[in-house]
Amino acid sequence: MVSLIYPSVTAPGLAELDERARDIFRRVVESYLETGEPIGSRTLSKGGVHLSPASIRNTMQDLTQLGLLGAPHTSAGRLPTHAGLRLFVDGLLEVGDLPEDERREIDARLFSRGRGFAEVMNEATALLSGLAGGAGVVVTPVRDAGVKHVEFVALGADQTLVVMVFEDGSVENRLMQRAAGVTPSALQEASNFLNARLKGRTLAEAKLEMRGEFDRARGELNAAAAHLVEEGLAAWSGGDGHDRSLIVRGRANLLGDPTALEDLERVRMLFDDLEQKEQLIGLLDDVREAQGVRIFIGAETRLFSLSGSAVIAAPYMSGEQKVLGAIGVIGPARLNYARVIPLVDYTARVLGRLLNT
Repeated sequence: MVSLIYPSVTAPGLAELDERARDIFRRVVESYLETGEPIGSRTLSKGGVHLSPASIRNTMQDLTQLGLLGAPHTSAGRLPTHAGLRLFVDGLLEVGDLPEDERREIDARLFSRGRGFAEVMNEATALLSGLAGGAGVVVTPVRDAGVKHVEFVALGADQTLVVMVFEDGSVENRLMQRAAGVTPSALQEASNFLNARLKGRTLAEAKLEMRGEFDRARGELNAAAAHLVEEGLAAWSGGDGHDRSLIVRGRANLLGDPTALEDLERVRMLFDDLEQKEQLIGLLDDVREAQGVRIFIGAETRLFSLSGSAVIAAPYMSGEQKVLGAIGVIGPARLNYARVIPLVDYTARVLGRLLNT
C-alpha cells in the first residue's frame, strides 16, 4: 500500500461539491491528464454527462469561481488549476499496485551485479525517467559512517578505480582518469596515505581535516601519489549538504509533452529550475521528513512556481528505517499520477534495500 503525504492546501474540499460538480470536475481533470487540452461543455455532454451543455457550463463556471478550474483564454474550454489538481490527487485519484512485470524490471536493473553506489543512483534515476516519462532525480545521502579502508586500483592504461569501504559495510567506487607516469607504487603510496588519515572518520570530518593537513603532508608523497590523493578526495560526494550529489536524468522526456511545442517558455523555465542544485536538494530534503510519497504541484514549491511543474518523491531508507535520501520524478503538472506514484514508491523501497545489502 502506497502511503501519501500531502502539504496543507486552502482549496475547497470535495465535501463542498455536490454530486454533479464532483462528476464534472473529475471528468475535466481526467481529460486534461490524458490529453493536456482544455475541454468544453459540449464535449462533456457527448461524453457521458447526461446534462445539457448549458447546465454543464454553469457548473464549470461555479468550479472556476472556486478556483478549481481555469481557462487559457475566454473562448476555450476549462483546465484544472494547480489547486484543482491537488484536490483531485488528494480525494479522487485511485492509486493501484505496481504491475508485477515492472517490479521485476526495477529489481533486475537495480540489483545487477557489479554496480557501485554511483552506478545504482544513476540507474535508479534513468529507470524512473524512462518508466514515468519525466525527469528522474535523486539526492545522495549524507554519509555518516566512518571510513574503514581506501584503495586505488589500476584499470588499464588510463583509468584508476578508487574504492572506499565504510564501517557500516557499504562500498563506494569512483573512476578517475589515470595520469601518465602513475606507477603501482604510487597507487599503493596514495592508498597508505589516506588509510592512515581517514580510518574511523566520516567523509565530512576527513575533508575538513585534510584541507589543512594535505598541504603540509604533500612533501611526504611523490608528485604522482599527491595528485592521486587530491583527485581521489575530490571524486567523493557526501559530507555536508552543499557537497552532496544531485543526479537528474531524462530532461529530454520533458519535451515529449504534447503541449511542449506550444509552451516552450514553460519548458525553458523548468530546465532552469533543474539547474538549481541547492534548491532541489532542499526540496528533496523536505521529502526526507515524510514516511511516504510526497507530491508537490506548481506553486506549492517556490522552485517550480513559475514553470508550474509537479514533483512526486519518496524517501529511501536503511534497514533500520533511517532515511538516507530521496528519489522522485519531476515533470509537467499533468503527470500520470496514478502510474508515477507507485513507481516512485517501489523504486525508493528497492533502492533502500539495495544500499543495505
